[in-house]
Amino acid sequence: MKGEFTAIIEAAPEGGFWAICPEIPGANGQGETLEETKESLRQAIEMILEDRTSDILRGLPQDAIRDTVAIG
Repeated sequence: MKGEFTAIIEAAPEGGFWAICPEIPGANGQGETLEETKESLRQAIEMILEDRTSDILRGLPQDAIRDTVAIG
């Protein structure tokens, strides 16, 4: 799954950084460096989206059409 999401990153008071993604409620990350923080956030976003996808697909009937749409 590809896409671009907003990363809001702030310095953590105890050192390092923390980040959230406003488009994906519950997605947050943290790290000692900006790159670690962005990677942590990326992993959180990916995990949440995969979980939501598997949840919705679980109950779909066999004849449901599955396709993709592009935005941007």
